[in-house]
Amino acid sequence: MLDYRCWILDLCAPTLRSSIAHRVSCVWRQVMISLQVFYEGNVQGVGFRWSVRHVAKGFDVTGWVRNLPDGRVELQVNGEENELRAFLDRVAESELHSLIHRQTENKLGNPVAARGFEIRYD
Repeated sequence: MLDYRCWILDLCAPTLRSSIAHRVSCVWRQVMISLQVFYEGNVQGVGFRWSVRHVAKGFDVTGWVRNLPDGRVELQVNGEENELRAFLDRVAESELHSLIHRQTENKLGNPVAARGFEIRYD
């Protein structure tokens, strides 16, 4: 998690910038989330999982991707919300874009158990 000094204090009215306020440092609270995403379309047999794993290498996310028997691809991923959203946007904007006809997203209550980002074959 990143630690940011509270730059907001310098923007506040001078009365709020007391000596005590200057000694306060803030931690920009980053919200970690876990998502399950289903991709529908021409997403199996085209290198979809490999491409998603390749995109994940450029982001600070953990999780996995796998094919489902019904022809969809399931992705489960953890990360800081902004990083995770950027990752999902990159997947949607990649060469995979034309293969995805529908994307469904669910928030998960528990973190996804994974080290790094992997392709699952179960």
